[in-house]
Amino acid sequence: MQASVDIDTSEALTERQKAVLDAALRLLVEEGDQLTMTAVARRASCSKETLYKWFGDRDGLLTAIVQWQASKVRVVPVDGKGLTLASLTVSLARFASDWLKVISSDTSIALNRVAIGRAGSGNDDLGAIVLENGRFALARRLKPVLEAGRQAGLLEFSDAEAAFRTFFGLVARDVQIRLLLGDRLKLTDAAIGGDAVRATQQFLALHGAKNRAARPLEPDDFRSSRPEI
Repeated sequence: MQASVDIDTSEALTERQKAVLDAALRLLVEEGDQLTMTAVARRASCSKETLYKWFGDRDGLLTAIVQWQASKVRVVPVDGKGLTLASLTVSLARFASDWLKVISSDTSIALNRVAIGRAGSGNDDLGAIVLENGRFALARRLKPVLEAGRQAGLLEFSDAEAAFRTFFGLVARDVQIRLLLGDRLKLTDAAIGGDAVRATQQFLALHGAKNRAARPLEPDDFRSSRPEI
């Protein structure tokens, strides 16, 4: 399996590559396991040679799709030396908001359903790709922020992975599994913003340094336009 294609931000993709990934994702939703490079080339009106040049092989294409989705979850850079509780809180809340928007999108729901459907079948490369370039990649991007918060005396935890899993759980709750099972949740921008604020405040209540106090966080502190998904 090829899972090393380095396309981890939407800015790294040309408009043409984005169009190809859109076509591939539509085919993945429509055909599931039957997705082929030939079918993608036909749907995207490009040559197979171009696809192989850009993505390497079918697994490389799938990896690029997942990385493109994951890139929409932004991790706001933090300055370890000048990090404050306010800036840390905003960074965590923006991450939470973006992640909820991505996992609730039709494309991510379809992609995860296909990956789950293939799990345990012997054809589970897509599941490994989704894990490595989705959840695991997001952990690698957010844990440095958590570590910076600990070094600045703002957070208290003994294990960054455990702290990340706690935050992830507070953000996701039962939302993703309900969506995957067909529940039509009404996730408006306002609802997502409120959930992101709540998850961040709950995380800080669990892991915030006991001698620190944050002002109440408002959704407008971090709200931005919904990423195109």
